[in-house]
Amino acid sequence: MTVNMSKGQQISLTKSGGGELTVVRMGLGWKSVPRKGFLARMTAKEIDLDASAVLFADKQPADVVFFQHLTSDDGSVRHTGDNRVGGAGGDDESIVVDLQRVPVHVDQIVFTVNSFTGQTFEEVENAFCRLVDETNGQELARYTLTGGGRHTAQIMAKVVRAGAGWQMAAIGEPAQGRTFQDLMPSIASHL
Repeated sequence: MTVNMSKGQQISLTKSGGGELTVVRMGLGWKSVPRKGFLARMTAKEIDLDASAVLFADKQPADVVFFQHLTSDDGSVRHTGDNRVGGAGGDDESIVVDLQRVPVHVDQIVFTVNSFTGQTFEEVENAFCRLVDETNGQELARYTLTGGGRHTAQIMAKVVRAGAGWQMAAIGEPAQGRTFQDLMPSIASHL
């Protein structure tokens, strides 16, 4: 059963039958807002949104996974590849996290999405972030972006160590930036 999350909501990452999740996939999807009018086909513009995962240890960045660094140094977090157009109908970009392999010093992983080409979210529709139990494909939680806006990025969600397990929190905070580096000051306020 999927939990439709609202901004700021947290959920525990445990299996419905008990036990902790082992491998999760953070899927991101989006679609360009259709252009209207006579010249719409000639002026259609693709939107290149990029998903990133920043690993933190005691509020300090320890590693990052994004389109130019597809696997964390320890191998626990893996980006499945860059999608430069979106609109596939499912996950356009995914980041897989092996929670059991995440180094013990890493206590938070923050997921972001940014418009590498600089378009604002006014030009994006049907954007979402979802968490999937990778062992069985079951969607656990979904956070849908609403409202568009003049921002070029979103701090989407984070997973945080909670005792022996993990929790997910929906953040949904608009930000400005074309890369995860640009977003670091905005991310810091959510640690």
